[in-house]
Amino acid sequence: MHANGIRFHVVEAPESPARAASGQRAGVDPDATLVLLLHGFGDFWWSWRHQLTGLADRGHRVVAVDLRGYGDSDKPPRGYDGWTLAGDVAGLIRALGHTEATLVGHAEGGLVCWATAVLHPRLVRSIALVSSPHPITLKRAVLRDRRQRAAWLPNFLRYQLPRRPEQLLTTADGFEIERLLRARVDPRWAGSAEFVDTARRMRSAIRIPGAAHCGLEYQRWAFRSQWRPDGRRFMSMMREPVRVPVLSLYGESDPYILDTTVRRGHHLAPNRRVAQIPAAGHFAHQENPDAVTAELAKLLGRPAS
Repeated sequence: MHANGIRFHVVEAPESPARAASGQRAGVDPDATLVLLLHGFGDFWWSWRHQLTGLADRGHRVVAVDLRGYGDSDKPPRGYDGWTLAGDVAGLIRALGHTEATLVGHAEGGLVCWATAVLHPRLVRSIALVSSPHPITLKRAVLRDRRQRAAWLPNFLRYQLPRRPEQLLTTADGFEIERLLRARVDPRWAGSAEFVDTARRMRSAIRIPGAAHCGLEYQRWAFRSQWRPDGRRFMSMMREPVRVPVLSLYGESDPYILDTTVRRGHHLAPNRRVAQIPAAGHFAHQENPDAVTAELAKLLGRPAS
């Protein structure tokens, strides 16, 4: 699918059995709620496999995206800034034939949700974040909270180096991605067969030519832009409160993004609900998918008949 000047690989859930049985005409239903799923660092669309089917079965139109630079989407040399990434999502909503969407994002995909809600508010019906605090809240927590700084900052700084991080992520068949995954999930899930399959797929996805470099460019822009006019302008824009309904989800045993960080910043999203996902760490949508899907269903409400 073409949007914002590049090609995106998108995956849409199959038509729900109820809608198919009703005999409704196939194609885009203008009354259906579009749910756009955005993955996090080092990941790809497959991380939303449970929500793709779970929300489609509830009557919503659900689409997962390989973000710019990831998976089978294009990997241009630039465009990994907050402005362009929000433009990507805005373009995808229009390209999918809708005038608005609910955005669901994990980690860095969640940051893209926050940016789109501020920069393109007319296109955003609501947003849901999994382990993804508001970017201003995250920045303040890293600066002021010793525990959050210790959990988040070391890898972020290590990834600012040239070339070496790309080698780290792709050598040994992408083992670094599995190490990060294992360190951030609930230990109970880390021993499961699904964890093994997830790690295998993520290790394969990060070794797609260009994917590691492009994924790192998200974090490099976030760091370098702090001292540039475009970054200061972006963070100034992000101080505008998000008025649409917001759902913030976090795993009860997430060691990477702390619950105290997620819960801060109510003034930046006054219409926000926060929910803890039990038996889950940083990848709650994969570790406890039924609980995450149920919370998302509450946010979405009943689909249009």
